[in-house]
Amino acid sequence: MFDALEMSLLILERLVAVEGRIRQKSRSLASQLADASERVALNLGEGRRRRDGDRRRHYEMAAGSAAEVTVALRIAVAKRYITEAERATVEEPLDRVRAMLHRLVR
Repeated sequence: MFDALEMSLLILERLVAVEGRIRQKSRSLASQLADASERVALNLGEGRRRRDGDRRRHYEMAAGSAAEVTVALRIAVAKRYITEAERATVEEPLDRVRAMLHRLVR
């Protein structure tokens, strides 16, 4: 089992309700959040099967998408689309994925 990929799937599960609340206020932010969160998992899955520099490139793209998810959630809190508590439910596994990706791209 690839822990980073499993955690990215947990993030997707936790985002379901949060993304729905954001979508009620901003379709574009919700779409960007959905796309970025899916790219984290997809790049982890693809990178896992690649070699050397190509693997690293996919992990770097996953890290960039994870950063995008973080900022999208912060924007949603700042605009009061979601609460800080709702963001925190996603932040815990997201923080773990960012840490794992940091180690993978070093």
